[in-house]
Amino acid sequence: MQRDAMLTQLGYKPNDALLGQLERIENNTTGYEKIQKHIMDLHNVLKVDGSFIALSNSEDFFKIKVEAPSPELAQEAHEKIQHFSDKFKVKVRKLENKETYYIEGFNK
Repeated sequence: MQRDAMLTQLGYKPNDALLGQLERIENNTTGYEKIQKHIMDLHNVLKVDGSFIALSNSEDFFKIKVEAPSPELAQEAHEKIQHFSDKFKVKVRKLENKETYYIEGFNK
């Protein structure tokens, strides 16, 4: 998938800064080419629960933000993230005391 298309699907308007950030994320995410499609699939699945995948402002990773409007939907989102991680062997790291995860890459 082209970087412009990836940014657009995540809700960004592509520009040089975002394209550079996405390139750094791709280079920093182990096995990115193996999980790229699954990241977009997860983004689409999470939108139903009010959650989403975005570019992190603090680390060169994709972040998953759980912003569900109810505890039940938040729990559903967490379960979907765990299922994604298990099924596609993707290492995710949950930030302490936050509803945020980082996608760190393919876990061989």
